[in-house]
Amino acid sequence: MHRGVVFNTGWTVLAASTVLHSMAANAQSSETLYGLVDTGLRYTTHAYGGNGNRVQLANGGASESHFGLRGSEDIGGGTAVIFQLEDRFFLNSGTTDSAYPFFNTAFVGVKTPSFGTLTMGRQFNPLAAAVVRTYVTNAWLPTFYLFRPEVGMAEGAWTSNMAKYSAQWRDVAVEVSYAFGGTAGTFGAGSQIGASIVYSPALPFRLGAAYLDARDAVDTSAHFKSWTAGGSYTLGGTTVSVGWAVNRQDPKFVGNFPNGPFSRAQFVALGFSAFSARQLFFGGVTQRVGQFTRVSANMWRTIQTGKIAAGDGNATQFQLLADYSLSKRTDTYIEADYSQYRGGTVGAQLQGVNGLPSAAGTTQLGLSVGVRHQF
Repeated sequence: MHRGVVFNTGWTVLAASTVLHSMAANAQSSETLYGLVDTGLRYTTHAYGGNGNRVQLANGGASESHFGLRGSEDIGGGTAVIFQLEDRFFLNSGTTDSAYPFFNTAFVGVKTPSFGTLTMGRQFNPLAAAVVRTYVTNAWLPTFYLFRPEVGMAEGAWTSNMAKYSAQWRDVAVEVSYAFGGTAGTFGAGSQIGASIVYSPALPFRLGAAYLDARDAVDTSAHFKSWTAGGSYTLGGTTVSVGWAVNRQDPKFVGNFPNGPFSRAQFVALGFSAFSARQLFFGGVTQRVGQFTRVSANMWRTIQTGKIAAGDGNATQFQLLADYSLSKRTDTYIEADYSQYRGGTVGAQLQGVNGLPSAAGTTQLGLSVGVRHQF
């Protein structure tokens, strides 16, 4: 009897193992290597607080150069395990972008046909994702890498240590997230919560709204809160977009590292510690001209209230951009931007990746021309 039990159990295990191997062999999986290379010439006046002009072979142009690997495996019933890894680098020097970790995007998750998607790792936060899907400027890029004021309002587009749940019902998509601070003995320190809702039918209307709340890494009672709303309308080859975003931070907030985009020193150097509140109003018009050309005009207006009077300020920014497709994967572009900064250090936070501190009363002109290729 004892031997019979062992014998039967062994056959049961062997049969189960055979079934599992058969299922694995029949599972549908796919992995895709993708990327983009982009560089151009950039001219900027009154750089570094107004102390001279700068001409450079830019680290990126319309987009930041990157490569990545994404994949999925069907594990049955339409459910799939998904993952993505992506590195961002400077084409002009061949070095990895030091502002980001080697894998700036790095997550794994499960996607189901009925219950939505759960992903875990470093990824887009709900606020940045909602803006990109609905009313971001230059939506076909999205945003112009060398000049993208609205990105700074998202507390950094990527968040580390994040668990994010996404679901869609017809044309309505929602996302909720929680980024773990990971500080021993202090639950919530450096954490972030987020939520968004997007209405994105085939066209013409698209609407979105989102909210983020980050806790300080040291003082958990201090918060940095952001919210946004906006939409776009497309008629023929013309798209009009408008958006509104708000940042508010408590006096003691100095950063939500390691989840936030900046270290404590960078947070101070870029002037993020100088304001208690700011509002950004922005909008743009994109026109498709023929099959291969897009032209857009954008405007941003920022009003800032400082923690002290010296931090008060405002900024008005304009941009013109033309992009021409040379082929399905390659395009060339020319861009011009102009900014007026008044008071505070608002300019350093609103120039996108440039991060060039502005002196009070500074005006800046930027000109870019470049080429990019996707693979």
